[in-house]
Amino acid sequence: MRRPAALAALVLSTLLAAAAFPASAQSPVRLEVVDRDTGQWMPEYRHRRDTWIAGMPGHRYGVRLTNTTGERVLVVLSVDGVNAVSGQTAHPSQAGYVLEPWQSAEVNGWRKSYSDIAQFVFTALPDSYAARTGRPDNVGTIGIAVFRERRVARPMPMPSPPIARDDSMAKSRAASPAAEAHGAVAEQQQRIGTGHGQREWSPTQGTSFVRASTQPVQLTQLRYDSPHALVAAGILPRTPQWQSSRGPRAPQAFPTGFVADPPPRRGW
Repeated sequence: MRRPAALAALVLSTLLAAAAFPASAQSPVRLEVVDRDTGQWMPEYRHRRDTWIAGMPGHRYGVRLTNTTGERVLVVLSVDGVNAVSGQTAHPSQAGYVLEPWQSAEVNGWRKSYSDIAQFVFTALPDSYAARTGRPDNVGTIGIAVFRERRVARPMPMPSPPIARDDSMAKSRAASPAAEAHGAVAEQQQRIGTGHGQREWSPTQGTSFVRASTQPVQLTQLRYDSPHALVAAGILPRTPQWQSSRGPRAPQAFPTGFVADPPPRRGW
């Protein structure tokens, strides 16, 4: 099985702002998050207008991007309001990832160079990369802006002298994967963010991509916080599944059902 990888791209066009909306069955790109420490996909919880996931502090995570179309697409990835490729405050006009038709790619960290990344890791908000760089306002979000590729018709052969290419046809530099790689809750205090984790080898290479439009065809956003915070907000149910993430348990007179055997005697 080939290991998923996702690679960076530079895009130069300027885009107009648009509101984020949840992914749908018709979305060109499917956005999912996996807990890399448990190997499990992180379930999504709908609450009012938002879709939430519960991140365990200290766990590494990856963002899985799946192209559901038969054409190449460009995906600009924002984590905590920061572009995961360039480190700029995120905007759809910036650097992104190019996915081949039907390709899945996993983005596991902040792009540091064409050969490595700094791992995404759930951490306390003050230790998040966005907060440490003075941009804490959008911590707790993972979003994508998706663009289709412009189809350039092959020109018919023409006599010399050649016609100069129009500036609007200039190609943006991008990168392709080397392998498959507001409701009441909005007012609640965010508990965790995404840290700048350990360096990890993740090679990439450049490619070319011409956007079909200055407007993205898809804007999708996930929100996340600790399980404890989501339980307190009523997004997660108060079940034993989340008991360990709700802080130390209060002392109990009957913590177990029966008397356990004592440890074996020594020296006999």
